[in-house]
Amino acid sequence: MIDIDDIESAAGRLANVAVETPLIQNAELDRIAGGVVLLKPECLQRTGSFKIRGAYNLLSQLSPEQAQRGVVAWSSGNHAQGVAAAAGMLGIHAAIVMPEDAPSAKLENTQRLGGEVITYDRYTGDREAIARKLAAERGAEIVPSYEHDDIIAGQGTVGLEIADQSIALGQPAEQVLICCGGGGLTSGSAIALKARLPDVEVYTVEPEHYDDTLQSLQSGSRVSVPTSTRSICDALLTDSPGKLTFDIMQRLVSDGLVVSEDEVKVAMRFAFQHLKLVVEPGGAAALAAILAGKIETAGKTTAAVLSGGNVDYELYAAIQGEPV
Repeated sequence: MIDIDDIESAAGRLANVAVETPLIQNAELDRIAGGVVLLKPECLQRTGSFKIRGAYNLLSQLSPEQAQRGVVAWSSGNHAQGVAAAAGMLGIHAAIVMPEDAPSAKLENTQRLGGEVITYDRYTGDREAIARKLAAERGAEIVPSYEHDDIIAGQGTVGLEIADQSIALGQPAEQVLICCGGGGLTSGSAIALKARLPDVEVYTVEPEHYDDTLQSLQSGSRVSVPTSTRSICDALLTDSPGKLTFDIMQRLVSDGLVVSEDEVKVAMRFAFQHLKLVVEPGGAAALAAILAGKIETAGKTTAAVLSGGNVDYELYAAIQGEPV
């Protein structure tokens, strides 16, 4: 398992590359929670999500020979943009396998950042198999979205910042809620948080029908869930946590929470109205858990990650326009 030294090293590589997003507090949210809530808006991060952290940390450590052969990744969109951006900074060609129904903003931004996009049907195709075949044909390096030590360490800088910033504010986080897909952000952040704040409780937050991490934590081994159910939380739609990430989460995560699509929509509207932030559905899951009372927040200091803000205008406008 990686440790705090790996995450601190990643933070050094990311200096002047990733934005050190602030911790923000909102009076209305604190009132609802009955305690202090500190939000980490990674929707303000470069490329609109935390994913640049892990992607750059991995790509910046490739040998010249590896970099010359290029990289291949698979992603619903946020990792794609992070890889494309990091590759562009480092002069590396990046090919990314993406669902054909990924938000058009994510597809277009990935291409705009210089990524070569290969689309597939997420409900019938195997994105990892497609990517690995392509990488083998090209001799390219694989850049997984979460199942890699360097990715986990890079994403862990989010937790490192939460710990250090909350301590600096005089309000050290007692519990941290993290939107969870494959577990890279959660596992890396949990390592950093526990190193800085040994008594902190870490919780995953997943969309309904995709609570594979919660089921895995409850069963004590990795569980796969069916992926045929459609969801607006495209950034979190994994059928199983990663092996590396689950090993870490099993040791360091206290429990998992699940939110409905309606609860996610409420959180997106709250972020717009009260925080003046655009947050994508998957990125709003942790905030949704707080607003829906999925965890006790009264009298506590709770931190939550707004993990991304890449959402199509049409979907966002429709959600904002729904009757409350």
